[in-house]
Amino acid sequence: MAFRLQKILVASLLLPTAATAQPSNHATDTLAVQAVLSQYKAAIEKLDGAGTERLFTPDSRIFETGGSEGTYANYLSHHLRPELAAFKSFKFSDYKVDVRFEGPIALATETYRYRIEPKTGDVAERIGVATSVLKKVGGTWKIVSMHNSGRRPKGS
Repeated sequence: MAFRLQKILVASLLLPTAATAQPSNHATDTLAVQAVLSQYKAAIEKLDGAGTERLFTPDSRIFETGGSEGTYANYLSHHLRPELAAFKSFKFSDYKVDVRFEGPIALATETYRYRIEPKTGDVAERIGVATSVLKKVGGTWKIVSMHNSGRRPKGS
């Protein structure tokens, strides 16, 4: 009887874990999330947002420097595309990304410096940070929400 009770106790402790355990390959998913963010960053540096819509969910939300920009499609057409057209160059440096997972959601924090050279006007150098929430859609990681902001480096 004691052995049977022991088996029941062990089974009751393991079953909840086994029932909720999901196979996960965080290393592969981390690389995939980083690749999405890298593709977005590369498009910005090329001053060309074409095709970046595929990196975002249709109902994505974009927040930039204290403002809500709506969906990525809205942000791209009304903000990003006209802004990129006004730039001569946009370069990132000191880029770092940290990715962690909360269940099926990836949370990414990017830190970087960037330098914008407009076609007319003064060059802008900033320190930036972005936080993105991503989820898998059809097996592909997509950005659901992105918030980014920048500030002048101290002493500038």
